[in-house]
Amino acid sequence: MRHPTRAITRDLRTRRAKRPGRADDEVSTLGWPETTLRVRDVMNRQPVITRCGITVGDAWRLMRARKIRHVPVLDDKRRLVGIVTDRDLRQAVLEPWAEERAGDAANVLTGTPVERVMTWGVVTVAPDAEIRQAAHIMREQRIGALPVVRAGRVVGMLTATDLVRAVIDLLSEGVLSKPERWRAEG
Repeated sequence: MRHPTRAITRDLRTRRAKRPGRADDEVSTLGWPETTLRVRDVMNRQPVITRCGITVGDAWRLMRARKIRHVPVLDDKRRLVGIVTDRDLRQAVLEPWAEERAGDAANVLTGTPVERVMTWGVVTVAPDAEIRQAAHIMREQRIGALPVVRAGRVVGMLTATDLVRAVIDLLSEGVLSKPERWRAEG
């Protein structure tokens, strides 16, 4: 069966916007959150922390019991001095200095202070920072976690898992994909 010729011209059927660019703005307004997602909205507010002076073995047991891979290390005044990761602990057992000193992994675990293997120059982020800035830092520095610091005190921990969870939450809310908005400026 043949369809009758339509009276509506193709120009009217394409539904072009009367004002160019307005449709994109409307879609963006409807699909993107009004406020910018901040680190404080995504971070773990009760991070597991440890103090200087513990051994590598104690840090390993703590991380294993809590099923975490990054632990901020604080001094006696509760200021951040470093971070110990599961990678730091694995390398401590396999380092040549540890093998020469201890002879076996058990002695390294019990006799080596965590300050010897932790990362001293910690990259941190403020709780009010945009989540895309934090993600950009983590990607550029190739790190899996950022201690969240306010006035020299650790107030939270942001991990790659937290970032993935935030993206999943945004996508499940129906937020449109706008990759150019996730790109960090500068």
